[in-house]
Amino acid sequence: MMTEILTAVIPVAIIGLICAVVLVVASKIMAVKENEKIPVIRECLPGANCGACGYAGCDGYAKALAEGETEKTNLCIPGGAATSMKISEILGVDFEDVVEKVAVVHCTGDCNYTKDRVEYSAIESCTAAKMIFGSKGECPYGCMGLGDCVKVCPNDAICIENGIAHINTRMCVGCGLCKDACPNSLISLIDDDEKVIIACSNKDKGAVTRKACTSGCIGCRKCVKVCPSGAISIVDNLAVIDYLKCPSCEDFGICARECTTGCILISDLTGMRRGK
Repeated sequence: MMTEILTAVIPVAIIGLICAVVLVVASKIMAVKENEKIPVIRECLPGANCGACGYAGCDGYAKALAEGETEKTNLCIPGGAATSMKISEILGVDFEDVVEKVAVVHCTGDCNYTKDRVEYSAIESCTAAKMIFGSKGECPYGCMGLGDCVKVCPNDAICIENGIAHINTRMCVGCGLCKDACPNSLISLIDDDEKVIIACSNKDKGAVTRKACTSGCIGCRKCVKVCPSGAISIVDNLAVIDYLKCPSCEDFGICARECTTGCILISDLTGMRRGK
């Protein structure tokens, strides 16, 4: 009986050993040598895997840098200037400063200015609410306050207050994950040295917007008329800022002070206040 067992086991063991040797040899011969700089650069990156750099996460960006696909060391917005400096030293290239960005919500239509048009009691998701009802609020463009942006923020920089999202710009690293998560495209990334924000996204005509939310832009063009640098225009019934012209403003903040509904905010990006 023992002989029969050994007769069966030994050939299998020998075959297994041979296969193991073949696999080891093949792994050595066919191995693709990894660029030694990839793990070193990857260690410098914050690991947000947000894609803000334009590559498939931190691994993709590290590979692109190490293999010379890009020489831009300042594409990691969450990592900021410190990360760019470290990568520049590793690659032996000139340091490029990072244009740091923060996320802002283009909506101030909280419960003081608008109301829900449906009583939503399904899954707590803005995307789900949009798919089912189009929007749960009177304003179809406004923040639904169900927290899709909150769930994806890696730094706990977003909270829901009075029914809409608020971003703590002191904690925001500009990764853009919240921007991608918002089904109404209410969140954008702007340079952290900008000061003026249009806090509305409603593209309906003024009367319709006003009925839906008393804080919304009604396209009255008052801001356009008073802007001394010509930085504001009305596109699809909504005020839009050309940030290239805004810094040259001779009477900074006049747009916010004159805004009929107060939807233009002046901000130091550490906390926003209404213009009126």
